[in-house]
Amino acid sequence: MSSFYTFLRLGFEHISDLKGYDHILFVTALAAVYPLRAWKQLVWLVTAFTVGHSLTLALATLRLIDIPTDLIEFLIPVTIIFTCLVNIFSSQAAHTEQRSWLKYGGAAFFGLIHGLGFSNFLRQILGAEENLFMPLFAFNVGLEVGQLFIVLVALGLSFVIVDLLKAPRREWNLVLSGAISGIALILALERVEPLFV
Repeated sequence: MSSFYTFLRLGFEHISDLKGYDHILFVTALAAVYPLRAWKQLVWLVTAFTVGHSLTLALATLRLIDIPTDLIEFLIPVTIIFTCLVNIFSSQAAHTEQRSWLKYGGAAFFGLIHGLGFSNFLRQILGAEENLFMPLFAFNVGLEVGQLFIVLVALGLSFVIVDLLKAPRREWNLVLSGAISGIALILALERVEPLFV
């Protein structure tokens, strides 16, 4: 049980670590356009992301797929930029529709990319561990709990800015998505050079 808790805590700390803030930016970008009352849709969206990253996290940790780290580190901020652009150029109604399979499919696809990024960290800490199922499962649960915590913070901030302070939701979306995409663009540009070295 203590081993399970250790990997669960590592998963939570990994996604909530401010030094590796690219995953925080992505989850915040996913949450940027949702009001507090739409929390269930957002949880399903984050779960679609989790399904994607769980798959590639497992495959890459088990060394069944191997994609260059530099490429993955570049693609992660690209997923953030794309999510922010969708936020900026789509109508509010398009985001809060009950069923949008493209939206959930996109989150799952981006999860595949982020899972490859998570796997680099998990492989380092697993070392020569023989039984990988429990550490993988616990780490994934920790990641999911961390993501839901980020969603809670993002929704809470949105509630304060839009519902309490009465800022227009569209403007709040533009400010938040614009700021996140700017940071992600800097990350992407910093990570281009290693691709060609």
